[in-house]
Amino acid sequence: MTAPKPLRADAQRKRDALLATAREVFGTGGFFDLRFDDFARLAGVGTGTLYRHFPTREALAEAVYHEEVATLRDRARQLQATLPSEEALATFLRVMVDHMHAHQGLARTLATLMAAGSGALAEGSQALERAVTDLVAAAVKDGSIRDDVGAGAVMMALHGIGAAHDRPDWRAEADGVITLVLDGLRRPAR
Repeated sequence: MTAPKPLRADAQRKRDALLATAREVFGTGGFFDLRFDDFARLAGVGTGTLYRHFPTREALAEAVYHEEVATLRDRARQLQATLPSEEALATFLRVMVDHMHAHQGLARTLATLMAAGSGALAEGSQALERAVTDLVAAAVKDGSIRDDVGAGAVMMALHGIGAAHDRPDWRAEADGVITLVLDGLRRPAR
């Protein structure tokens, strides 16, 4: 499989403008209320440019999601390289909660797309689980957390937090769940 040909600078700017506009619209929750062609106008590009880069609404949402997953993966690597393992894991889990809070519109859009058969959410979830697996493995290796609870359990907790995003005190409760997860992962004092 060959890598896609790099975009010209002007084409890359237009694609980036479309993605930035989509992120803003996700933030307001109006993704499905806005006509797809209106993304082009909001982004300051032509309709043909929109369809050339993103032939469907789903393709646009998936592209935003892929960028968000890549950013989170990079953040996990950066934390693992610069912090003690337990602190890196704790910080990343809190980063994930912050991300869920800041991107609720994208999460709702992706849930709708997943129901329609998009594989992007599963693919992104696997990439994030690999990042969490690496963080957990490093903390297990240095003995700062238990070795009998894996990354899958941590991911289940994160999925549960995300699924409960419509609760009135979601943010505070999400922080509390992360604290419970981290407390449960620590090795018992001997």
